[in-house]
Amino acid sequence: MSTSEVLLLAGGVVAAVMVVTWLISLPLRNASIVDIVWGLGFVAVAWAVRLGADGYEPRQNLLVALTSIWGLRLGGYLWWRNHGKGEDFRYRAMRKKAGASFPVRSLVTVFALQGVIMWTVSLPVQLGQVDESGDGWPAFAVIGAALWLVGMVFETGGDIQLARFKADPANQGRLLTSGLWAWTRHPNYFGDFAVWWGIALVAFPQMPGPIGVVGAATISFMLVKVSGVAMLERSLTKRKPGYEEYVANTPAFIPRPPRR
Repeated sequence: MSTSEVLLLAGGVVAAVMVVTWLISLPLRNASIVDIVWGLGFVAVAWAVRLGADGYEPRQNLLVALTSIWGLRLGGYLWWRNHGKGEDFRYRAMRKKAGASFPVRSLVTVFALQGVIMWTVSLPVQLGQVDESGDGWPAFAVIGAALWLVGMVFETGGDIQLARFKADPANQGRLLTSGLWAWTRHPNYFGDFAVWWGIALVAFPQMPGPIGVVGAATISFMLVKVSGVAMLERSLTKRKPGYEEYVANTPAFIPRPPRR
């Protein structure tokens, strides 16, 4: 398959995933199932390209493995955290404001938009599977996989620590400021960041020019400026006592050892 054919294949997979998810969300009256499907969509893209493209197999297999582990872990965690709790408050507010037009509006502003972002972020997984050459790849593979592993430790570890903290009734209304949360205020977001830059490095030697890093750059921008750190910080500053002190002592994103 050519590069353009791979891009079209990935676009078709993303469109199918999002349309089916939207259709399921309508009778459920729960648009937030898109959050659970988010990671699984990347897995579908990775496998579709792997089965359709003739690339350098070791690189293809590594890209598919890294993407699948990340996507399945994220999807499973979000299902465990959200199932049975109904629609997320963000989508409830959107549903109330849109009224009868919400189904169509959600298709465009929620599912289609997230589909475009998914296709863009997954560019390294798509483009890294096209070229059949393995020249210069091993060093990038080792560094990229190591960075991916750091990201998985922060993302998974941060989620586990937060889940345990919230499960203790004694911690209601309190801030988690220990463990990985003492290194960064958002270890799960930093983990996502590191995972996708790691995947981009694995694919980098065979990607066509600078377009290969567009995916990692997009998820970085989203995590820091749009739907990640920036949005959550505004909310937490208003409703969590002591958050300003936490901000003063702990970096927002890039980790550093805790201050004594």
